[in-house]
Amino acid sequence: MKTELTEISETQKHLSFEVPSETVSTEIQRVAQDYGRKARVPGFRQGKVPTTVIKQRYKDQILYDVANDLIPRLVDEALRERGLEPVSAPDIKDVVLEEGQPLKFLAEFETVPPIDPGDYTGISLNKPPAVLEVGAVDALLERLRERAVKWHPVEDRPATAGDAVLMDLIRTPHASDSAEIPAEASQPMQNVSIELGNPANPPGFDEHLTGVTADQERDFTVTYPADYQPAELAGTTVGYHATIKGVRRKELPELNDEFATTVSDVETLDALKDRIKHDLQHEAEHEADHKVRHDLLQQLAARMKSPVPSALVDREIDRRLEEFVRRLMDQGMDPMKAGVDWQEFRERQQEPSTETVKSTLVLDEIARREHIDASEDDVAKEVDQFAERSGRTSAAVRARLEKEGGVSRIRSGIRREKTVTFLLEKANIANG
Repeated sequence: MKTELTEISETQKHLSFEVPSETVSTEIQRVAQDYGRKARVPGFRQGKVPTTVIKQRYKDQILYDVANDLIPRLVDEALRERGLEPVSAPDIKDVVLEEGQPLKFLAEFETVPPIDPGDYTGISLNKPPAVLEVGAVDALLERLRERAVKWHPVEDRPATAGDAVLMDLIRTPHASDSAEIPAEASQPMQNVSIELGNPANPPGFDEHLTGVTADQERDFTVTYPADYQPAELAGTTVGYHATIKGVRRKELPELNDEFATTVSDVETLDALKDRIKHDLQHEAEHEADHKVRHDLLQQLAARMKSPVPSALVDREIDRRLEEFVRRLMDQGMDPMKAGVDWQEFRERQQEPSTETVKSTLVLDEIARREHIDASEDDVAKEVDQFAERSGRTSAAVRARLEKEGGVSRIRSGIRREKTVTFLLEKANIANG
């Protein structure tokens, strides 16, 4: 077998193959004999069909089977001999396969370029101060009050700022707007609640709903800005018919000991403030640590001057996309109806994903040099924690991860976390 390696770039490689016709004929003969034992051909007893007839009758299927069996084995063998490790399965192209002729094909793949991480002990990092913003405790107390709010029916006056208006809404295109509203957006909406004065309200709703009372009906139009989300309403003028079902006023609880016992497991307001301050301080310190880590990864990424394999970048973009979709679903949103330009999303993730891949590759190289790895106990502990969170047994989680190739990803993640810890311990971290 003849192979020829062509380096298109530091990451892209082409490996051409030419397999002797004798090898091809042997494989074709083997596959044809397998077909002959099972084939049913009129005029012949099963298992007694001549090989020449089998080759003629099942030529395309035989050549397909030969290619799918022979090519992967030849590629794996050639890669091992040359010490090449593709970052993803090679793309097989230009296959020429005929009986009596050499098998020719091309394998295209990407590899990780040589990585020089430089001097990675004593990296200079800056840790910002973990200081609470003025009024942070009071601001969180107000958010807790908002969550504990009570609503009371209003029957003796019209709706005003701060009230919540409960209504049914029908949305239709305005006569002056040529844009079509999607069918799902034009369906009647029942029991819609709008708190007058809330900054998140659609434009114009406060103006048209202030002063309403129960059992009234209101017709009004709204023109949405060009950058409005969801995107299907952006730049449109929409008519609304609102049937008011009720008005409610908001009653915020007083900040006292009783409030503290309602929203937490402490018994006094002072104790609640101390708890909030402690939690916020912990978050601030965690954020400061996160910024140090982010600075470290940025510096590592900057040390990699070579281009990175596009397959790894695409894989990281896919991971970010899946994570974003999962967050939408956790919030009860249908990702396909969220008005997201998925192509634009992928384009925006190109640069940060490339940086992530660079820092990851440098971490892997440092781990190799420092002999940092994940032990079986490390992996088992991670699997146990995942099983506990998911409410399944560790054995079931492990079995599924092994089937999906997830154990190797866990091991890689642990190794990289250990490497980050190693680098932070060796770094020169300045506070301020």
